[in-house]
Amino acid sequence: MRKTILAALVAFVVGGATTGALIAAAQPAPPPDPAGEPPPHRSMMGWMHHGFGHPPHEPATFGLIYPAADRALSPADVQKIAEGFLLWRGNHTWKVTDVAPAADGAIGFSLSTPEGSVVAKFTVDPHTGRVHRVG
Repeated sequence: MRKTILAALVAFVVGGATTGALIAAAQPAPPPDPAGEPPPHRSMMGWMHHGFGHPPHEPATFGLIYPAADRALSPADVQKIAEGFLLWRGNHTWKVTDVAPAADGAIGFSLSTPEGSVVAKFTVDPHTGRVHRVG
């Protein structure tokens, strides 16, 4: 019995080390910013840290995908991200509405109830992905 448990433990450790090496090598780290700017926000949904709560882990720590310096988000991208956030949090009733470019170059959107009442309004910087609540 001990030999079986020991063999399983060794297989688990060796398998984990191999998987970790493959994940770490999936994509090289992004090059440092020559302008000395701080690195881009390393969250898959950076706006989770701005009023919506903190995730149990930082998604970018998986090492598979690094955020681009300029995310080049379109209004359709922002709508998908906001809808994904609602689903991620288990909210199947609220809707993402009024998605449109704002005057300052940001992209605005609202979260609404099924009846159409606006719960909150936000803008997203299309370059950084940062979300700011505006109403």
